[in-house]
Amino acid sequence: MNNDYPIPDNELQRLAALKRYNILDTLPDHAFDDATKLVSYICGVPIAHISFIDENRQWFKSEIGIGVSEVPRDITFCRYTILDTKMVEINDTHLNERFKDDPNVTGGFNVRFYAGIPITTPDGYNIGTLCAIDHVVKELNENQRNALSIVAKHVMAQLEIGTKNIQLDAQKKIAEKAVLAKDSFLANMSHEIRTPLNSIIGFTDLLAQTELDDVQRDYIESVQIAGENLLLIVNDILDLSKIESGNLVIESEPFNLKKTLKHVYNLLKVKVQKDVDFNLFLDAEMPDNVVGDQGRLNQILVNLIGNSLKFTNEGVVTVSVKKVEETEDNYTLKFSVKDTGIGIQKDKLTTIFERFTQAEESTTRTYGGTGLGLNIVKQLIELQNGDIQVKSTLNRGSEFFFTLTYKKANPTETAPKLVTKNSLGHLKILLCEDNVLNQKLAKSVINNFGFHLDIAQNGEEGIELLSQNDYDLILMDLQMPLKDGYQTTEYIRNEMNSKIPIIAMTAHSLVGEQERCYKSGMDAYVPKPFKQAVLLKAIKTVMNPDYEQTHKRTVDMSFLDEMACGDLEFKKEMIHLFIEKIPGQTTQLEEAFHKGDHDTVKSLAHNMKSSLDIFMLDDLSNCAAIIEEEATAGEFTTETLDKVNVLHCGVIEVVKILKEL
Repeated sequence: MNNDYPIPDNELQRLAALKRYNILDTLPDHAFDDATKLVSYICGVPIAHISFIDENRQWFKSEIGIGVSEVPRDITFCRYTILDTKMVEINDTHLNERFKDDPNVTGGFNVRFYAGIPITTPDGYNIGTLCAIDHVVKELNENQRNALSIVAKHVMAQLEIGTKNIQLDAQKKIAEKAVLAKDSFLANMSHEIRTPLNSIIGFTDLLAQTELDDVQRDYIESVQIAGENLLLIVNDILDLSKIESGNLVIESEPFNLKKTLKHVYNLLKVKVQKDVDFNLFLDAEMPDNVVGDQGRLNQILVNLIGNSLKFTNEGVVTVSVKKVEETEDNYTLKFSVKDTGIGIQKDKLTTIFERFTQAEESTTRTYGGTGLGLNIVKQLIELQNGDIQVKSTLNRGSEFFFTLTYKKANPTETAPKLVTKNSLGHLKILLCEDNVLNQKLAKSVINNFGFHLDIAQNGEEGIELLSQNDYDLILMDLQMPLKDGYQTTEYIRNEMNSKIPIIAMTAHSLVGEQERCYKSGMDAYVPKPFKQAVLLKAIKTVMNPDYEQTHKRTVDMSFLDEMACGDLEFKKEMIHLFIEKIPGQTTQLEEAFHKGDHDTVKSLAHNMKSSLDIFMLDDLSNCAAIIEEEATAGEFTTETLDKVNVLHCGVIEVVKILKEL
C-alpha cells in the first residue's frame, strides 16, 4: 500500500466497508447527481462531487466541474478529509501550509476554497467524501454547513437503501427457489400418491358394480369414502400450491347455472343425515346461463355445503342463490349456505378462513378434514373478484355467504352441442402404460364400456403395435421407460404421420404439463385417478368427427404496454426481438443441456427469464428459473429435462401467437 499519504488507523475495515456497498465503478445515478447539483447550488460553487476512496484512487460517483472519473489518491485533498469526523473547510488554500504548494492549487483545478465532509457508514467508517470547491476565497455560513451535513447523510442513506435492496432481492430469489422446490415436491408427491390411489378408487368402483351382499357393500362404500377423502386432501394441497404460485387459472366459459346448482344438490343429498332437511332455493329471477368458471363454483359449493352437512346432526341445511344486481353485461349473485349445526365460537370467526385452522382442535379428530378447505374457498372467491363472509352462533348454526359476478351468456354460446349418442360402436383402443395395476384397471373399465383394449408396456412397444394393427384411439401414460408419452406421441405424429386420437393419462401434475401434452400432439388430457365418466366423456369428445383442439395459450401484454407508454414502434420492436432471439436461445439451451454444459445452460436460462417476464409468461419463467437453479448446482435431473421440454413447447406456442398479432 502507498505510504505517500496518511492512512487511517482502521484502513482495512474501512476498505471492507466500502466494498460492502458495491458502489465503485457503477453507472451514473439520478439520486447522486441531484445531490451534487444541490451542493453546488447551496454553496454557490462551480465544482462539487460525491466520491469514494479505495486503496489507490478517488473515484467520483457524481461530479460537476471536474470532468474525470477518478484521480490518484495521493494528490487528493480528500485523503485527509477521511481521517476526520467532521467537515474540513479551507477558506483560502494559499494560506494553508499543507496545500499552498499543491499542484491543484497552483494550477490544475485552481482550488482556492475547499469544503469536504466525510460520508460515514452507520458503523463509523469514512468511505468517501461530499465536497464543494471554488476558485475564489469563500466562507460557508452555518446554514450551508448544516445543509452539507444533511446531504452527506442523504448520500449515505441512498447507499444503505441500495444495499438493502440487493439483500432483499437475494432473499426474494431464495424465497422463489423455496416456492419452486415446494411446488416441485408437491407435484412429485401428487404423482406418487395418485398412482396407487388411481388403482384403489378404480378397482373399488368396479367392485361396487358387481353382485355384493349387504356387509360387503358396506365395506366397499367405506373404502370408496376413504379413497375420495384422500383424493380431496391431495387436491386441496395442490390447489393451495397453484394459488400461491399464481398458476391457478380462472376459466371463463358459458355454463348452465341452474343445472350446476341442482347437480351439486343431488351429489351431496346422499350425505344428508336422517334428521336433517336439505333444501335448495333458487331465485325466480336468477339467469339460466352465465359465463364463468363452473368447476371452481362447484368446488366452492361442495366445500361449503359439505361442511354444513358434516357439522349438522339435526335441523336444516339451506342453500339459496339470489340475483342482487344486473347490468347490461353482468349478473351479480349472492350465494348462501345456512345450517342449524354446531356453530362457531365468536372469537374463532376472524381466523376461520386461515389455512390449517378449524374452529376447535377436536374438530379434526371428530369430523376429519385438512383445515385447508375454507382457505381455498376464500382464495377462489377472491380470485373471481368476490367476497365471502360468515355469521355464526355457537350451538345454533352458521351461515356462509358470498357474491360473484358473472358475464351474461350469448344464447348461441349456450345452445346445446349435438353429440351423437351410442355411435361409438366397438372401438379398438391401444393403452401405453407400464404400471401393472393401472393396466388391469384400464382393461376392466374399457371392457365395461364395450371396447377392445390392447396394452403396450412402453412407448416403443406401443409404436410397434400401432404399426401392426388398426386402432381407433390411444390412451397414453406420460411416464414410461424407453420412450415416454411425449416422445411416443411425437414419433406417432411426425414419423408415422398418424392422426389417431391420443388421450394423455397421468398422475403427474407439473406446471405446464397439460400444455406440453397438447403441443406434443395429444388431443385430450385425463388426470389420474380418473373417473369412468370423465374418461368416457374424453373418448366421446376426441372421437367426435367435428372435434377440434381448442386449447390455446394467451400472452399478457400489459407489462409491455406499460413499458411502451403508447409507443407502438417500441412494442413492435420488442415483439420482433422475442420472435427473433428466444427460439434460437431455446435451441441452444437444449443443445447445451444434452451436452451437460452447465455454464451455458445457466447463462441462457438466466437471460431468457427476463424476456419471458416482459410478456408475463410466468409458467415459462418458472421453468427457466428451475433450469438455472439446477445448472447452478451443477447437476441436471429428470425434472430439468421436463422443464426444458415444457419451455421448448411453450416458446413455440408463444412465437406462433406473436406472429399472428
